[in-house]
Order: sequence, then structure tokens, then C-alpha cells
Amino acid sequence: MTRETSGPSAMERLLATLDLEPIEVDIFRGRSPQAGWQRVFGGQVIGQALMAAQRTIEAERFVHSLHAYFMRPGDPSVPIIYQVERIRDGSSFNTRRVVAIQHGRAIFALSASFQLEELGFDHQIVMPEVQMPEALLGEQQIKEQYLAHAPEAIRKYWQRERPIEIRPVSLTHYFSDKKLDPKQDVWVRATGPVPDDRRYQAAVLAYLSDMTLLDTSLYAHGTSIFDQSLQVASLDHSMWFHRPCKLDDWLLYTQDSPSASGARGLTRGSLFTRSGLLVASVAQEGLIRKKANE
Repeated sequence: MTRETSGPSAMERLLATLDLEPIEVDIFRGRSPQAGWQRVFGGQVIGQALMAAQRTIEAERFVHSLHAYFMRPGDPSVPIIYQVERIRDGSSFNTRRVVAIQHGRAIFALSASFQLEELGFDHQIVMPEVQMPEALLGEQQIKEQYLAHAPEAIRKYWQRERPIEIRPVSLTHYFSDKKLDPKQDVWVRATGPVPDDRRYQAAVLAYLSDMTLLDTSLYAHGTSIFDQSLQVASLDHSMWFHRPCKLDDWLLYTQDSPSASGARGLTRGSLFTRSGLLVASVAQEGLIRKKANE
């Protein structure tokens, strides 16, 4: 994808955003890109909190799981302070808890577990058979063929330069109010180089894992996150890191939503390399509520 402006690329800006400033022992400061959003993207807070936790862990130990709660919307105009608590340092595993603070209040909390690498049993589910990303419309083609008559919210979403390119296997839900099966397959890839550093790779993977999930829980109801009559927000997010991934090629993000009830939707996701290697699993519950007086 050709960039039309000078200056840092979207991926370079993301990597700078993940490069937290240490301000005291186990306390870090993170900043948000000024992209015009009213609130901080949830994947950014996940990635920054994970990076804060990783910076308190020995080099030979890597994250294998995280569990997080979103408490309040993040304010992109001010820094986020990340406080890391060292819960446990064991012979094989380490546990960290991170609280993100703005305006004197917690906006997000994450618990993460790290492990010294070791060998063991190895199996995985099979990647679904879908069209390869090269056979699908690219973002520029989507802009040219569909965006002229798309709702404003959809145009804004696709027209911004992003660090992660999204290539859905199906675009039906963007332009239809049909009630569809609550599942989707999306190819995703970094739009620029990611350092050959597993900590940055894990943080970028965590960042992109928050993309498109909420939408899947709305498929069965013939709507999407762009519906202005809905209030949508991530509530919690869990992720398991199975195998290292360099993020130098497309990943298939296959998702399904087994349930929606009580103004909440649950979505599960699996991230596969092009060759079919399962690198991570994700689960997220989100708020999907009709606004009052709509």
C-alpha cells in the first residue's frame, strides 16, 4: 500500500507507541497517537500493558497468556500510566498484574503469565480452508469499488492509514442488513516491518487481536459496529500465545460468536499463519447495547 504523506508510517508510529517511557521502578508512561479518535483503541492499551509487563521479565521468558478488563474509555489526549505488580517469580513461570491509570482512575487491568520455554506435547486444530489473501480485494480496491456510496462511519474506518491491513474473506456484512452466521474469516498483516524481537511481536499481535471481534457478535442480528444506534465497547479480552510469530506475512483471523445475551456478545478467535500454524487463540466479550431512545 503506497503512502501519500511523508513522515513515519503507521507501523512506525505503533512501534513508537509501544516503546513505553520508564518513569520509576515498574512504572511506565504510554502515549496515544493523535488520530482523531474520541477514545483510545483497546488493542493499544492491551499492547502497551503487555509491553510494560514484559519489561519486568527475564529475557528468556515469554508471555503465554493474558487476561484483561476494560473499565473506562481511554483519553487519547493525555498519557496513560502503567503500574506493574510482580505477583510471582517462579522457577518456570512468572505472573504480572498491570493497571493502566488516567486522571487518577484505573481504566484497564491486565494479568499476564510468562514461561521459560520448554518442550512438551504438541497439537493444534486445522486452519479452515478459505481464499488466500491475494485472491481477495485489497484495501485500495475496496476504497475504489465500495466506499463512494458507503455510510460515513465505514468510509472513515477504511480511509485512515493503519498499522494493520485487514482483508476480509467476505464484505457482505459491511453493506447488507441480512442476518448472517456469527462467524468470519479475516486476513490481517502488518503494513511495515516489525522488529525481530519476540516482545514487540507479542505486543503487536495483542494489538491486532482486538480488531474485528465485536463485529462478529453482531452478524446474527443484521447490523455492525458502524450502526449509530448501538453502543459497543470491549469489556474483557483473553489471549493465549501458542507459538512464536514474526509477523512478516499474512495471518488468518478466524472468528465465531457462540452467544449474545444480556447486552453482551462473546467472540472467539484463532490466528493462523499462511501455512496453517496456530499462533494464538483469543476470546472477548463486548458490550452490544441499543442506545436509549433509538
